[in-house]
Amino acid sequence: MKKESLPPGDRGLSHLVFDLFKLRIGFAIALTALAGAAISPGAAGAGAVAVMGLAVLVASAAAGAFNQYMEVDLDRRMARTRGRAFATGRLRHHRGWLALIVALVGGATTAAAWLVNPAAALYTFLGAFIYGVVYTVWLKRRTWMNIVVGGLAGSFAVLAGAAAVSPAAALTPLPLALAWILFLWTPPHFWSLAIVYREDYAEAGVPMLPVVAGEARAARAVFFGTVLLVASSLAPLALGMGVIYAVGALAGGAMFLRAAWRLARAPSKATARASFHASLVQLTLLLVAAIADRVA
Repeated sequence: MKKESLPPGDRGLSHLVFDLFKLRIGFAIALTALAGAAISPGAAGAGAVAVMGLAVLVASAAAGAFNQYMEVDLDRRMARTRGRAFATGRLRHHRGWLALIVALVGGATTAAAWLVNPAAALYTFLGAFIYGVVYTVWLKRRTWMNIVVGGLAGSFAVLAGAAAVSPAAALTPLPLALAWILFLWTPPHFWSLAIVYREDYAEAGVPMLPVVAGEARAARAVFFGTVLLVASSLAPLALGMGVIYAVGALAGGAMFLRAAWRLARAPSKATARASFHASLVQLTLLLVAAIADRVA
């Protein structure tokens, strides 16, 4: 049985809370911030980087919870999400959660401003705001461009990490290049998943690209988006990144390109799911290689 279809009683409270705050995504966003710090010019104290990573994780978790708070009606109509905590009623949907979410974002940004610097705090806040408000509230139910704009959340995490080194470091070529890569990564990553759950989104009335354009056109968009992503992921090599980064970028990029090409040639849930998983591997290899390249 898939975890999405498990009845409420089959899930532990800790599992529901983990899913509520979307901590898998949160840890990935925190890793993105650490990569931003690692590739930035200058030296940052370990304490500042640790605070920055934790602040980004907490702000991202709060934005994830806000996403589920605002989308409880959609979650109940989609097979993939109807097992979530608010949708099942396991966690009561009330305004106390909004107070907690505001407190988490406020605490994360305040800690970043106080212990790191105001620029790092601003980028941390913007990342949460883009996902929680711009994507979830303003765009998701209105336009297929929702996830394109939503991709800026990951970009701001890179800049938050870079700002932990110094406010000026966030606007230097390497962090900006990595922020651009994160922006390009989100659409082919998420559209692959949206092809898998196209019927879900159609039933819920959410205009994801596969719903408004069809699976074949969405699959081609995934492929061309992946081509642009992989090409852009090589740009940091011209900006000083070394062999370790090159290996990670090429290995992950080749895997994602192969899966996206198969999806474009034969759109199906199976090829879309493979493309989705390849996108996760590509990003993980890229970020880990970026950090290792600077630390080695």
